[in-house]
Amino acid sequence: MKQGMSEDQQFIFDSIYTQVHSGFYSLEEIQNNIIEEIEDNGFEDEISEEWAQEQINYVNNRLLEESKSWESVTHTQRLIEAFDELAESKIIALHYPGYTTDEGEYEATEVERALIDNDEKSEGYCFYHGQDLERAVRGEGLYISFQKINNESDVVSKEVAKKIIAVLEKHGLKVEWNGKATSRIFIPDFKWQKIYNEDDRDLLNYNYVIDAILDNHE
Repeated sequence: MKQGMSEDQQFIFDSIYTQVHSGFYSLEEIQNNIIEEIEDNGFEDEISEEWAQEQINYVNNRLLEESKSWESVTHTQRLIEAFDELAESKIIALHYPGYTTDEGEYEATEVERALIDNDEKSEGYCFYHGQDLERAVRGEGLYISFQKINNESDVVSKEVAKKIIAVLEKHGLKVEWNGKATSRIFIPDFKWQKIYNEDDRDLLNYNYVIDAILDNHE
């Protein structure tokens, strides 16, 4: 626990830390998210908007300072490039499609529906969800889920995993997987390093995944 913080303050601080370090949200979006989170948890009497803004600025300034020592191509950038290549290979590769596995699978199914509407189907899907992102931000590695829509064959699942692993390794990410269809892919030494930039492509908008797959339609 951060020194001098109550349990509720630590809860909100952890959320701020994850959202800032994720690189998915502007500071304004984070402020709005955190205010909503404070209200939803009934913390208004203990935690002020001013305190929350101070913590957001504190975490963001520290991240900007840390980023000066990052490698020119970060692990996160390698992951983005790998996911782009997977999409071009008809694998639905989604960044942060919800907080849980169920939510990630739902979003993958929604993308598949859009593909079917355009007379196309995927060859599988993969994603990391919000809980995975939280762990990655804390330096605990990154887990990646995989499967193929409407598939019950372990053989097919394993083939999907092998395709994903090959592309991840091609982009310089060291992967662990025990070869089981029910076990997720793990990148143990993954460093989540991303700064929000309003000019960057919105990775949470999955239309680009749909377009990438359709553009490679045979």
